[in-house]
Amino acid sequence: MKTARALLALPGLAALAWGVVLFAEYALPLRPDVFGAVGWIVGGPILNDAVVAPLTALLGVVLARVLPPPWKAPVVAATVITGVLAILAFPLLWRPYGTPPMPGLHDTSPALGLALTVATVWLVAILTALAHRVVPPITRDAPPITRDARPITRDAPPVTRTDPPGPPADRPGP
Repeated sequence: MKTARALLALPGLAALAWGVVLFAEYALPLRPDVFGAVGWIVGGPILNDAVVAPLTALLGVVLARVLPPPWKAPVVAATVITGVLAILAFPLLWRPYGTPPMPGLHDTSPALGLALTVATVWLVAILTALAHRVVPPITRDAPPITRDARPITRDAPPVTRTDPPGPPADRPGP
């Protein structure tokens, strides 16, 4: 097990080392814009850990306690996805030209893109919850119901038979 963990950790450590090498090539020699980059590198995780993640978790817990069962999972998932989308869109919303323009997409609006994506996520969450209301999930607890099945109750006396099954006409006389 330790070998498997070490083998799984090696690619992550290699990517981390490569990121440090690339940042050192960018940052050295020191320039004023390097401090802005360090601010984003350090500020992003702090903003996430101090603001976005706790608010998303708090909202998810509150919604999970308030909503009925078919709505819990879709709404909590949509809340988490909305938080992740807000983190990803933050640099583009913070400054209008946060990334280099892509060919053919110079006139995109990050706010409109975020709004449409969040609306799509919540539409899928609502449709998922409604689908569970229309078509209830299959449970394997109860036996299938047939036309000739007797109702099952907890307080019913046990059924005992002294005669063999079948109508009395089928049995030979004494």
